[in-house]
Amino acid sequence: MYEAANVSDDADRTAFRRAEKKYKLYYEQDSKFSRKKKLPKPIDLSELLDFDLILKDFNKTSVLPDGIRVVEVDSSPVFCIENRPGFYFIPGALSLEEQCKWIKESLTNFPQPPNRTNHNAIYGPIADLFDSAKQNKVLVQEDLTDNRWKFYEEEGIAKAKQGSCKSVSASVLLRKLRWSTLGLQFDWSKRNYDVALPHNDIPDALCQLAKKHAAIAMPAGEEFRPEGAIVNYFGLGDTLGGHLDDMEADWSKPIVSMSLGCKAIFLLGGKSKEDPPHAMYLRSGDVVLMAGDARECYHGVPRIFTDEENAEIGVLESELSRESGNFFAEYIKTSRININIRQVF
Repeated sequence: MYEAANVSDDADRTAFRRAEKKYKLYYEQDSKFSRKKKLPKPIDLSELLDFDLILKDFNKTSVLPDGIRVVEVDSSPVFCIENRPGFYFIPGALSLEEQCKWIKESLTNFPQPPNRTNHNAIYGPIADLFDSAKQNKVLVQEDLTDNRWKFYEEEGIAKAKQGSCKSVSASVLLRKLRWSTLGLQFDWSKRNYDVALPHNDIPDALCQLAKKHAAIAMPAGEEFRPEGAIVNYFGLGDTLGGHLDDMEADWSKPIVSMSLGCKAIFLLGGKSKEDPPHAMYLRSGDVVLMAGDARECYHGVPRIFTDEENAEIGVLESELSRESGNFFAEYIKTSRININIRQVF
């Protein structure tokens, strides 16, 4: 789902692709420095929807921008875009405590086997990745015949690597973690859910949180059933290309998407990539719902902001450091995590 390096000229001609290229992070030479220092290329962000500002203005004046409407749930405004029915934006839906909790869960428990991650294809199941990275451990290939790998302390590597075995540091693997799956496991090679694969259940607290926020987008008289989730991990320069989440059985049920960490740009297109997308900010704690017609809309993330000025996570960093030391905070200061919870059947 991450953006491919090569995209055809034909794809460049679509409105969605042009928006992706407009907002993607590019670098340019800084003429003030002789050592070829590169800086992020400035881009025009004036057209982005900023629901944080919209919420503040609405609370003061009860006035909304053209094309935006509001539904109040338990006195908490939920915003909609008139020409994208089924799309709901809940700014600041997650408390600071909830954000910290789910960041820690996403890094420690969610990638644990039997849950699958992008690393499974090369290394097989990897247990305790986050703790191993904290302890500066190294993953060593113990057996070439059955592709068995094991974490070692640095001082034990030489003994473990007798022969021509490969190795990779846990910290590198943590930074290259791109997705993990909770509940029913999604088979990326077949693009469907494989109910036969072993898995851990979605934590009950996360299920209850998803049900709470999904309620506004559910058909009357029905309750959301969280059955599967995909957790995406973004680092500097990472993007998520325009796509549809179309493998669930009933598109009338929403996808509940929770943003954690660095601020990002989210593109919400239409049912064709020729439809000009709405571009908007996603901040840590925001929740997005996509149900009904919105499930047929292309969407993606062309950019995350990891610089101190634009990431807007200073308070989150401080709270993570206070609660759990610096390792979580150091990770999230240049990262974004997105938890997408789905009703599969």
